[in-house]
Amino acid sequence: MTVLRCIAAIGLLTCISSAGRAERLTPERLWDLARIGDAAVSPDGSRLAYLVTRYDIQANGGTTSLVIQPLNQQNQQTNKSALAFETPLAVAKSTNLLSDVKGLHSLGWLNHATGPKLIYIAPTPGDDGTPQAWMLDPTPDSESVQLTTVEQGIGNLKASPAGNAIAFTVDVKMDPTITEIFSDLPKADARIIDSLLYRHWNQWHDYAYSHVHVVQIDSAGKPGEALDLMKSLRADCPVPPFGGSEQFEFSPDGQQLALTLKLVNNPAESTDTGIYLCSIDGGEMEHVTPGLPGYDMEPRYSPDGRYLAFHSMERASFEADRNRIMLYDRRTGARRELTSGLDQTAHNATWSPDSQSMYFYSETRGTTQVFRINVESSSLEQVTKGRFDFSLVAAIPNSPNVLVRQQSMLRPVELAVANPSLQNLQTITDVNGDVYSNLELPKIQERFVTATDGKPIHNWVILPPDYDENSDRQWPMLTYCQGGPQGQIGQWFSYRWNFHMMAAQGYVVLAVNRRGLPGFGQEWNDQISGDWGGQAMQDILAATDAMLASPKIDRRRVAAIGASFGGYTVYWLMGNSGNRFCTMIAHCGVFNLESMYGSTEELFFVNWDLGGPYWQNAAVAAKYEQFSPHRFAGNWKTPLLVIHGEKDFRVPVTQGMEAFTAAQVQGVPSRFLYFPDEGHWVMSPQNSIVWGRVFFDWLDRYCQQ
Repeated sequence: MTVLRCIAAIGLLTCISSAGRAERLTPERLWDLARIGDAAVSPDGSRLAYLVTRYDIQANGGTTSLVIQPLNQQNQQTNKSALAFETPLAVAKSTNLLSDVKGLHSLGWLNHATGPKLIYIAPTPGDDGTPQAWMLDPTPDSESVQLTTVEQGIGNLKASPAGNAIAFTVDVKMDPTITEIFSDLPKADARIIDSLLYRHWNQWHDYAYSHVHVVQIDSAGKPGEALDLMKSLRADCPVPPFGGSEQFEFSPDGQQLALTLKLVNNPAESTDTGIYLCSIDGGEMEHVTPGLPGYDMEPRYSPDGRYLAFHSMERASFEADRNRIMLYDRRTGARRELTSGLDQTAHNATWSPDSQSMYFYSETRGTTQVFRINVESSSLEQVTKGRFDFSLVAAIPNSPNVLVRQQSMLRPVELAVANPSLQNLQTITDVNGDVYSNLELPKIQERFVTATDGKPIHNWVILPPDYDENSDRQWPMLTYCQGGPQGQIGQWFSYRWNFHMMAAQGYVVLAVNRRGLPGFGQEWNDQISGDWGGQAMQDILAATDAMLASPKIDRRRVAAIGASFGGYTVYWLMGNSGNRFCTMIAHCGVFNLESMYGSTEELFFVNWDLGGPYWQNAAVAAKYEQFSPHRFAGNWKTPLLVIHGEKDFRVPVTQGMEAFTAAQVQGVPSRFLYFPDEGHWVMSPQNSIVWGRVFFDWLDRYCQQ
């Protein structure tokens, strides 16, 4: 009889047969993992719809299925002793309403008079199909109904809670191209640029602006004409580069929308976004956030219609400031901060169905947890717990529960239902159970070390599956350097910087929550700004040295790796870490602070974090000289792999080229992995596998000898 060995992986009881040969995660196997996308709860709280994308490496792309399943919440209310992830998997029977569709996204529910409908965006049939809005009865074998026929296609679909309308975005061309300016030169290829932010992250300005449109739907389900609520406005909603449908919201009665807009004269140097109210019939907009100079985003109407909540950052031009929850009273026009005195940042503020409280998620000591705050008293309670990263999907109607996403370093996102009152949580999807049924898992440890200034530094240590504390074997180690520079190393599951995969390949991984990372108080978060090469670098070296003191780590086989600010860290360590590392890998890293300032796009970031342009004054110029890695390139001796994408406009590709040139000219063993069609991240399946293969080949050359 086969003996089953069960291990807990992200709270799921995953069984591995001892009769079969266990596998380990590889760059190729990583793309076998399904990814959960949009998820939405039906208006009555009885059903869950969500999207699942699976990839085909040979096709270099993926297709998406629309899945629906009942939300059985009885166990949440009866199992009072259960804590997060200690209960068995509770996966209800699911049904695919749509299967293997390319370009399927923006899933939601429309609470229409004829019954609840699913809405989504998908291409029209045909090779040149444009993305349009569709409506579908949530039953098997039902036929989709097309709701929009916008020539250029749509994005960011959202339904009115009153069931009377849908909203979406359309890219509206408003600026002339060079051939439109000079019509007698139809083959001219040039741009006339008069202001900054002419390119952003990985895209050039395309002469168009993302405008929110509304289509009203009658009682029979027939859509009307699309109305541009931002007509003639040279602005975008959502605000680029990463905004989505969370940046606009219908009022409960469906008669008004709240929009996030950035209406400033110098968008490259400012984070000053605002919340604006507009009727679904169009007309003048009302600005409800004047006097708030930082990011104001993600408006959320309370179900009873009294309040409009939104996120707000207090300090102008600081993109990583504490994210507050603000309340705007629609009756009086008064504003107040709901999270006043809370020394942590709030994300995705979500109303409870009774409008008495709000949920949000927040980084805390190396994890991300969900919290609930009372609107009247501001009393706070933690809803989730455990060694996971949680994020909110929705408060479930007619229920005390909330739907959340959960993930860890071991396993990607699954959906779960949490009961705040009972401190109970159950995982309700298992889209990767087939892969994990025979996958050997690493081990995760949490450690603290003492910084050079006496402060405790939080570390995650990820150990190979066959790591044995009692053996004499010594292991190679990777010191992982986080990007951001403000972005907690939590229990997230990356599809490139994957700690599970690194440990599975035989490396101990040290991930240091150095100075400048959220989850440890705002003071800790702020200490990176203006001090890039200072205490944060000492934190990483202190944590590395503490690990090197262990007889389990082979001091001759220790590498430093990182991307973005983590790539900056690698370049900095190349010239300032002595002989601690046998090799280093920098992906899209900052090498030369002066040339970075002149070629990046969001200047508010470098203005805040570096103190302004390098010519501003002697004090700022001294910081550039003190902290720019290129100033210490003469000390380089460590073998270096440089990775960079041509379409990375945040950290332009010339930064990687400069670093590679510095290594090559000095005879330092080095390699440049260049991606002509990738930006700050490597997104396509085959390029991602190339990334993984070159990454581990380089490490194995110097760390597995």
